[in-house]
Amino acid sequence: MTGLVLLGAFGVGLVVLALATARRPGFEPADRDGYFDRWQVMHGGYDPRTGSAWLRGWLTMVHFLARPLARIGVQPDVVTISSIWLAGLVIVLADVGGRWWIAAGWTMVASGLFDTLDGCVAVIEDRTTKWGYVLDSIVDRITDCMFLVAVVIVGCPLELAIVLGFLFFLMEYLRARAGNAGGDEVGRITMAERPTRVILLSPSIHFSGVFLGLSDVLPVVGPSVLLAMTVISLVQLGLTVRRQLVAMPADEPVVAPVEP
Repeated sequence: MTGLVLLGAFGVGLVVLALATARRPGFEPADRDGYFDRWQVMHGGYDPRTGSAWLRGWLTMVHFLARPLARIGVQPDVVTISSIWLAGLVIVLADVGGRWWIAAGWTMVASGLFDTLDGCVAVIEDRTTKWGYVLDSIVDRITDCMFLVAVVIVGCPLELAIVLGFLFFLMEYLRARAGNAGGDEVGRITMAERPTRVILLSPSIHFSGVFLGLSDVLPVVGPSVLLAMTVISLVQLGLTVRRQLVAMPADEPVVAPVEP
């Protein structure tokens, strides 16, 4: 009950914030190709039209959902924070148990969509900011942890969830440090990006509610597959980053920041 009350208060606050910060753009939001062009520029030249089919399909769906929000001028940061609200609802529904796990699985999908919607809204509204970039990364890590908490509640072993969380953070840290060293932060679009995490974790919760008799097995399947994919992706990303940085001209030495 306490969780629902807190979520309700949080939700009301988000609605008030959305109304207070809405700003209608003075132009028609970008179409899908326009969105892909801008996304490509912001992600190291990676073209979703010729790259991963999973990513292309995900971004196409996100653009379809984002255009109505962009037309009414929703602030992208509000969309970003909304994904935390939805992730909190996933945990509350997972804690209720039983058939509510079905709703929890679909709510996780919605949270994952909102995580990408914010960037799409910002791009097609032309409201991208450096703060929005940082906020999005912070919220991504928060919701990653919340998703894992929900899967543990349903029945995933805690040790497996901890290892997954560590690998998620390690992958994103590697990508960020590569950017600090002068490389491309995207580096490589791997098989274990955010959409894949949602695609594999949400069915583990959803089908545990559909097949209650298998609820001791199903919560382990998705995380186990995701673990294997994340390890492979981390190796691929590491090799790509190393190859990229080694090939860079060494005009100036990279000076590591002094630790406090």
